[in-house]
Amino acid sequence: MPAYRKADFMIECDVRIGASDLYDYNLKYTYGKPVNILAEIVGLFAIVYGIKTVNIPLAVIGALVTVYLPVTLWIRSKQTALLNPAFKNPLHYVLSDEGLTVSQGEESQTVEWDKCLKAVSTGKSILLFTSKTSATIFPRAQLGEKTTAVIQFISSHMDPARVNIKC
Repeated sequence: MPAYRKADFMIECDVRIGASDLYDYNLKYTYGKPVNILAEIVGLFAIVYGIKTVNIPLAVIGALVTVYLPVTLWIRSKQTALLNPAFKNPLHYVLSDEGLTVSQGEESQTVEWDKCLKAVSTGKSILLFTSKTSATIFPRAQLGEKTTAVIQFISSHMDPARVNIKC
């Protein structure tokens, strides 16, 4: 067992993932890609330059580029929360020495700690990436007093180089 693991402790919690939780995840995931950050910078530059040179079409295009991504992410998050059956009921999380188990109803899936790619945080959530495109979302508001314990548990069971969580 690697040196960063602790033994014989388990944390359980139930969370209900809503549109704002999905939006928070989508923002972190999307703006983690340099091309999307560059698009926002170009859009802002176009707005400022368009206004300064009185080039209204350029300013409008810049505004559309700047606003498009966050708005579409919000719409997609809202639709996913409403239409995806997985988000209609609470998810039950169990963090154990074996890994993270997510269950809902009769369905259950465990991901071993060494299969988790990375753990990051936002102001609203702790995100445990189990693949390049998906993560388990731990909304801080729903974790309440368990937030620190969850952060410590994840940090003690994953390689420190893969954990970037701010308390």
